[in-house]
Amino acid sequence: MKNSNRNTAARRSLIAGGMLIAASGALAQGKSDGVDKVVYHIDNWTTQATKGLRNVRNHLDVAPETKIIVVTHAEGIDFLMEGAKDPKNANIDYASLVSALKARGVRFEVCEITLRNRKIAKEKFIMDADFTPSGVVRIGQLQNREHYAYIKP
Repeated sequence: MKNSNRNTAARRSLIAGGMLIAASGALAQGKSDGVDKVVYHIDNWTTQATKGLRNVRNHLDVAPETKIIVVTHAEGIDFLMEGAKDPKNANIDYASLVSALKARGVRFEVCEITLRNRKIAKEKFIMDADFTPSGVVRIGQLQNREHYAYIKP
C-alpha cells in the first residue's frame, strides 16, 4: 500500500511539473493573454479594400477585444492615400472608414518597399497610416513571432 501511494504521488508530481512547463511555454510565446490577434493582408485595393474594412468592422463588432493589424503592399496601399474612394462606389470615402477603425484600435501599415518602387511619398497617405519596411516581412513576423492569425479578404 505504501508503494502505491508513493507511485501515485510521483505521478501527480510529474503531471503537475509537466503542466507548469507547458504553461510557462505558452506564457513565453504570448499565447495565454486571451486576446485574439489577427493580421489582415491587402495587396489589391480595388478588390479587397471595401470588403476588408467591412470584415474588420464586423470582426470587432463580434469580438471587440481583438487586436487587428491591416498590412498593405503593392496595389493594396492605394486605399490609404489621401482622397481615396471606392472605385465602384464613390460615396465610400476610405479615410473616414479607416479613422473609425483606427479609433477602435486597428493599426494600418503601408509597405515602404512599395513606396520606393512606385515613387510615392509618405505625405500622400492619410494620417491614420503607419509604415513598415516590408509588408510581406511584417506579415511573416506577425504570424511567426507574434502568433497572429492571417486573413486575406
